[in-house]
Amino acid sequence: MSYMDEASIDEITQGWLTRNGMNSCLFCGFQTENGVVYQHQGHLFEAAKRMSVHITEAHQSAAAALLAMDRRYTGLTQVQQEVLVHLQAGSTDKQTAAKMGIAEATVRSHRFKLKEKEKQAKLFLALMAQKPEREKLVPYHEGAVMRDERYAVTEAEAEKILDTYLKEGREGPLSSFPRKEKRKLVLLRHLTEQFEPKRTYKEKEINDLLKQKYDDFVTLRRYLIEYGFLDRSRDGSSYWVKHSRPAPQDF
Repeated sequence: MSYMDEASIDEITQGWLTRNGMNSCLFCGFQTENGVVYQHQGHLFEAAKRMSVHITEAHQSAAAALLAMDRRYTGLTQVQQEVLVHLQAGSTDKQTAAKMGIAEATVRSHRFKLKEKEKQAKLFLALMAQKPEREKLVPYHEGAVMRDERYAVTEAEAEKILDTYLKEGREGPLSSFPRKEKRKLVLLRHLTEQFEPKRTYKEKEINDLLKQKYDDFVTLRRYLIEYGFLDRSRDGSSYWVKHSRPAPQDF
Protein backbone atom coordinates (compact mmCIF):
# COMPACT_ATOMS: atom_id res chain seq x y z
CA MET A 1 0.00 0.00 0.00
CA SER A 2 1.35 3.39 -0.97
CA TYR A 3 1.23 5.98 1.80
CA MET A 4 0.85 8.78 -0.74
CA ASP A 5 -2.07 7.09 -2.49
CA GLU A 6 -3.90 6.64 0.81
CA ALA A 7 -3.18 10.10 2.24
CA SER A 8 -5.73 12.91 2.35
CA ILE A 9 -4.98 16.44 1.12
CA ASP A 10 -4.37 17.59 4.70
CA GLU A 11 -1.97 14.68 5.31
CA ILE A 12 -0.06 15.37 2.10
CA THR A 13 0.21 19.03 3.13
CA GLN A 14 1.78 18.10 6.48
CA GLY A 15 3.97 15.39 4.97
CA TRP A 16 2.83 12.32 6.90
CA LEU A 17 -0.21 10.22 7.67
CA THR A 18 -1.32 8.35 10.76
CA ARG A 19 -2.77 4.84 10.57
CA ASN A 20 -3.23 2.32 13.37
CA GLY A 21 -1.20 4.43 15.78
CA MET A 22 1.78 4.75 13.43
CA ASN A 23 2.89 8.02 11.83
CA SER A 24 4.54 7.46 8.43
CA CYS A 25 6.49 9.96 6.35
CA LEU A 26 5.06 10.16 2.84
CA PHE A 27 8.46 10.73 1.26
CA CYS A 28 10.81 8.18 2.82
CA GLY A 29 8.80 5.84 5.07
CA PHE A 30 10.30 7.08 8.38
CA GLN A 31 7.89 6.11 11.17
CA THR A 32 7.04 7.02 14.74
CA GLU A 33 4.56 5.30 17.02
CA ASN A 34 2.00 7.22 19.04
CA GLY A 35 2.54 6.86 22.78
CA VAL A 36 6.31 6.52 22.38
CA VAL A 37 8.66 9.32 23.47
CA TYR A 38 11.67 9.81 21.19
CA GLN A 39 15.03 11.24 22.14
CA HIS A 40 16.68 13.19 19.35
CA GLN A 41 19.68 15.50 19.55
CA GLY A 42 19.31 15.92 23.28
CA HIS A 43 15.56 16.62 23.22
CA LEU A 44 12.49 14.49 23.96
CA PHE A 45 9.64 14.47 21.46
CA GLU A 46 6.24 12.82 21.40
CA ALA A 47 5.55 10.90 18.19
CA ALA A 48 3.82 13.59 16.09
CA LYS A 49 6.37 16.26 17.01
CA ARG A 50 9.24 13.87 16.21
CA MET A 51 7.69 13.32 12.80
CA SER A 52 7.37 17.07 12.27
CA VAL A 53 11.06 17.51 13.14
CA HIS A 54 11.93 14.69 10.72
CA ILE A 55 10.06 16.40 7.86
CA THR A 56 12.01 19.60 8.45
CA GLU A 57 15.42 17.93 8.86
CA ALA A 58 15.15 15.33 6.12
CA HIS A 59 13.01 17.13 3.54
CA GLN A 60 13.14 20.84 4.48
CA SER A 61 9.33 20.93 4.30
CA ALA A 62 6.47 18.93 2.83
CA ALA A 63 6.16 21.53 0.06
CA ALA A 64 9.86 21.21 -0.80
CA ALA A 65 9.60 17.42 -0.94
CA LEU A 66 6.52 17.60 -3.16
CA LEU A 67 8.18 20.06 -5.53
CA ALA A 68 11.19 17.74 -5.78
CA MET A 69 8.99 14.90 -7.04
CA ASP A 70 9.03 13.86 -10.67
CA ARG A 71 6.77 15.70 -13.11
CA ARG A 72 4.75 12.54 -13.75
CA TYR A 73 3.47 12.86 -10.18
CA THR A 74 3.03 16.64 -9.85
CA GLY A 75 2.10 17.53 -13.43
CA LEU A 76 4.32 20.62 -13.16
CA THR A 77 6.94 21.73 -15.64
CA GLN A 78 10.43 22.54 -14.38
CA VAL A 79 9.76 26.27 -14.78
CA GLN A 80 6.47 26.02 -12.88
CA GLN A 81 8.22 24.16 -10.09
CA GLU A 82 10.88 26.87 -9.87
CA VAL A 83 8.26 29.65 -9.83
CA LEU A 84 6.45 27.89 -6.99
CA VAL A 85 9.67 27.52 -5.01
CA HIS A 86 10.28 31.27 -5.15
CA LEU A 87 6.68 32.21 -4.46
CA GLN A 88 6.52 29.91 -1.43
CA ALA A 89 9.73 31.52 -0.18
CA GLY A 90 7.89 34.85 -0.19
CA SER A 91 9.54 36.35 -3.27
CA THR A 92 7.63 38.98 -5.21
CA ASP A 93 7.05 38.62 -8.95
CA LYS A 94 9.88 41.08 -9.57
CA GLN A 95 12.28 39.20 -7.27
CA THR A 96 11.29 35.86 -8.80
CA ALA A 97 11.86 37.21 -12.30
CA ALA A 98 15.30 38.47 -11.34
CA LYS A 99 16.30 35.17 -9.75
CA MET A 100 15.09 33.13 -12.72
CA GLY A 101 16.33 35.51 -15.39
CA ILE A 102 12.91 35.94 -17.00
CA ALA A 103 10.48 38.80 -17.48
CA GLU A 104 8.19 39.82 -14.63
CA ALA A 105 5.24 39.42 -16.98
CA THR A 106 6.29 35.80 -17.56
CA VAL A 107 6.21 35.14 -13.83
CA ARG A 108 2.69 36.62 -13.62
CA SER A 109 1.65 34.42 -16.55
CA HIS A 110 2.95 31.29 -14.81
CA ARG A 111 1.26 32.33 -11.58
CA PHE A 112 -2.04 32.71 -13.44
CA LYS A 113 -1.64 29.26 -15.04
CA LEU A 114 -0.87 27.71 -11.66
CA LYS A 115 -4.03 29.27 -10.22
CA GLU A 116 -5.99 27.78 -13.11
CA LYS A 117 -4.47 24.36 -12.40
CA GLU A 118 -5.58 24.70 -8.78
CA LYS A 119 -9.18 25.36 -9.86
CA GLN A 120 -9.07 22.45 -12.30
CA ALA A 121 -7.70 20.15 -9.60
CA LYS A 122 -10.57 21.03 -7.26
CA LEU A 123 -13.16 20.30 -9.94
CA PHE A 124 -11.41 17.06 -10.88
CA LEU A 125 -11.39 15.87 -7.26
CA ALA A 126 -15.08 16.70 -6.99
CA LEU A 127 -15.83 14.70 -10.14
CA MET A 128 -13.77 11.72 -8.98
CA ALA A 129 -15.59 11.73 -5.65
CA GLN A 130 -18.84 11.15 -7.54
CA LYS A 131 -17.65 8.43 -9.91
CA PRO A 132 -19.51 5.09 -9.85
CA GLU A 133 -17.99 2.45 -7.60
CA ARG A 134 -15.92 0.03 -9.64
CA GLU A 135 -13.88 -3.01 -8.82
CA LYS A 136 -10.84 -1.94 -6.84
CA LEU A 137 -7.37 -2.05 -8.31
CA VAL A 138 -4.56 -3.59 -6.31
CA PRO A 139 -2.74 -0.56 -4.81
CA TYR A 140 0.91 0.25 -5.37
CA HIS A 141 3.29 -1.17 -2.80
CA GLU A 142 5.02 1.56 -0.81
CA GLY A 143 8.47 0.96 -2.28
CA ALA A 144 7.29 0.87 -5.91
CA VAL A 145 10.07 2.11 -8.20
CA MET A 146 7.69 2.67 -11.13
CA ARG A 147 4.00 3.46 -11.24
CA ASP A 148 2.38 2.74 -14.58
CA GLU A 149 -0.05 0.44 -16.40
CA ARG A 150 1.76 -2.60 -15.01
CA TYR A 151 -0.14 -1.94 -11.79
CA ALA A 152 -3.56 -1.85 -13.47
CA VAL A 153 -4.65 -5.14 -11.91
CA THR A 154 -7.99 -5.63 -10.18
CA GLU A 155 -8.26 -7.64 -6.99
CA ALA A 156 -10.12 -10.37 -8.90
CA GLU A 157 -7.36 -10.52 -11.53
CA ALA A 158 -4.74 -10.77 -8.82
CA GLU A 159 -6.57 -13.70 -7.22
CA LYS A 160 -6.74 -15.46 -10.59
CA ILE A 161 -2.99 -14.97 -11.09
CA LEU A 162 -2.27 -16.40 -7.65
CA ASP A 163 -4.49 -19.40 -8.40
CA THR A 164 -2.56 -20.00 -11.64
CA TYR A 165 0.92 -19.98 -10.11
CA LEU A 166 0.16 -21.32 -6.63
CA LYS A 167 -1.45 -24.61 -7.53
CA GLU A 168 -0.91 -26.05 -4.04
CA GLY A 169 -2.54 -23.13 -2.28
CA ARG A 170 -1.43 -19.72 -1.05
CA GLU A 171 1.18 -21.17 1.29
CA GLY A 172 2.61 -23.49 -1.33
CA PRO A 173 5.48 -23.05 -3.83
CA LEU A 174 5.31 -21.30 -7.19
CA SER A 175 4.73 -23.66 -10.11
CA SER A 176 6.74 -21.24 -12.31
CA PHE A 177 7.68 -17.59 -12.45
CA PRO A 178 6.09 -15.46 -15.20
CA ARG A 179 7.72 -12.99 -17.57
CA LYS A 180 4.71 -10.71 -17.87
CA GLU A 181 5.13 -7.71 -15.61
CA LYS A 182 1.61 -7.63 -14.15
CA ARG A 183 1.76 -11.26 -13.11
CA LYS A 184 5.28 -10.85 -11.79
CA LEU A 185 4.26 -7.91 -9.58
CA VAL A 186 1.27 -9.78 -8.15
CA LEU A 187 3.47 -12.73 -7.20
CA LEU A 188 6.22 -10.54 -5.75
CA ARG A 189 3.65 -8.77 -3.60
CA HIS A 190 2.42 -12.15 -2.37
CA LEU A 191 5.96 -13.28 -1.58
CA THR A 192 6.60 -10.08 0.38
CA GLU A 193 3.70 -10.98 2.65
CA GLN A 194 5.76 -13.95 3.84
CA PHE A 195 8.16 -11.56 5.59
CA GLU A 196 7.51 -9.85 8.89
CA PRO A 197 7.35 -6.05 8.67
CA LYS A 198 9.95 -4.22 10.77
CA ARG A 199 12.10 -7.32 11.10
CA THR A 200 15.66 -7.39 9.78
CA TYR A 201 16.64 -10.65 8.06
CA LYS A 202 20.04 -12.11 7.34
CA GLU A 203 20.68 -13.09 3.72
CA LYS A 204 20.59 -16.79 4.62
CA GLU A 205 17.16 -16.33 6.20
CA ILE A 206 15.88 -14.65 3.04
CA ASN A 207 17.30 -17.44 0.90
CA ASP A 208 15.82 -20.17 3.08
CA LEU A 209 12.36 -18.60 2.93
CA LEU A 210 12.48 -18.09 -0.83
CA LYS A 211 13.79 -21.63 -1.47
CA GLN A 212 10.51 -22.90 -0.06
CA LYS A 213 8.67 -20.95 -2.75
CA TYR A 214 10.82 -21.47 -5.85
CA ASP A 215 14.03 -23.25 -6.83
CA ASP A 216 15.57 -20.14 -8.39
CA PHE A 217 15.50 -18.18 -5.14
CA VAL A 218 18.31 -15.88 -6.32
CA THR A 219 16.07 -14.53 -9.09
CA LEU A 220 13.22 -13.99 -6.66
CA ARG A 221 15.50 -12.15 -4.25
CA ARG A 222 16.85 -9.94 -7.04
CA TYR A 223 13.36 -9.02 -8.26
CA LEU A 224 12.13 -8.27 -4.75
CA ILE A 225 14.96 -5.75 -4.45
CA GLU A 226 14.70 -4.32 -7.97
CA TYR A 227 10.94 -3.78 -7.76
CA GLY A 228 11.15 -2.13 -4.36
CA PHE A 229 9.50 -4.79 -2.20
CA LEU A 230 12.60 -5.44 -0.11
CA ASP A 231 15.56 -3.27 0.81
CA ARG A 232 19.01 -4.30 2.02
CA SER A 233 22.17 -3.00 3.58
CA ARG A 234 25.06 -1.97 1.33
CA ASP A 235 27.02 -5.14 2.02
CA GLY A 236 23.97 -7.31 1.34
CA SER A 237 24.07 -8.92 4.77
CA SER A 238 20.72 -7.57 6.01
CA TYR A 239 17.29 -7.35 4.37
CA TRP A 240 13.91 -5.90 5.39
CA VAL A 241 10.52 -5.05 3.91
CA LYS A 242 10.99 -1.66 2.26
CA HIS A 243 9.57 1.30 4.22
CA SER A 244 8.75 -0.96 7.14
CA ARG A 245 12.09 -0.90 8.95
CA PRO A 246 11.80 0.50 12.50
CA ALA A 247 12.95 4.10 12.83
CA PRO A 248 16.24 4.24 14.73
CA GLN A 249 15.99 5.57 18.29
CA ASP A 250 18.60 7.21 20.43
CA PHE A 251 17.80 5.13 23.48
